[in-house]
Amino acid sequence: MIGNWSGTVGRAVGAVRRPSAPMTYGLITVCCLLFLAGPASGLNPSYGSGDALLAAQRAYFHRWGVVPAELFEGSARAALTPATALFVHGSWVHLLGNMLFLYVFGVLTEERMGRFQFTLFYLGCGYLALLGYAAANADSEQSLVGASGAISAVLGAFLYLFPGARVTSLLPFLFFLPLRFPAWVVLPFWAALQWLAAGRAGQGPGVAYLAHLVGFGLGLTFAWVRFGRATRVKAAPAPAPEGENQP
Repeated sequence: MIGNWSGTVGRAVGAVRRPSAPMTYGLITVCCLLFLAGPASGLNPSYGSGDALLAAQRAYFHRWGVVPAELFEGSARAALTPATALFVHGSWVHLLGNMLFLYVFGVLTEERMGRFQFTLFYLGCGYLALLGYAAANADSEQSLVGASGAISAVLGAFLYLFPGARVTSLLPFLFFLPLRFPAWVVLPFWAALQWLAAGRAGQGPGVAYLAHLVGFGLGLTFAWVRFGRATRVKAAPAPAPEGENQP
């Protein structure tokens, strides 16, 4: 989940024009449509209400989410769940938080990687991030859903590819005052928070901090191995587009 990702809720600016990123927009659209059609949104009357709706939500998450205790039993269906879980979200806050981060960091990352490579990167790192979480919690019967692992990989790749890009951040301890910092400051700080939170997290419902860390590490490593130093953008090459400088 992305519930505790507060601290970075802005836009990374790296070019005068907003790049074309059909796969990023497509992933956002698919996740939103599936959420609206599923029981978690509460908008589909076919799932009922009250206890019936709660039962439908549990069954839905169990079917499409990752259940670590079942994943390593050899079932083909269970082996696919780290991929299907990337498109399932547990609440409106969960969905909107994840999609905001995917939009902010996915667009430039996709343009740098290319559509096909970005899609494989997103799905592959997301799968491995959830697999890593499941391996560390192999006895858990709690369903895990959400795109956080894949989006964390996008953050890791963004940090390597655009370390100097300015990111607007809202800091709770500064009364959510919007401040702009380079990615090399914001994203390692976010990763450190995930590390600290993962050390305190227990089994059961909550945020899968370990999946965030695995995804972030995979994304950073992939960008380093695949692109090398020559393709890094140390700072935004041009001023922000119209509207970006508004307070």
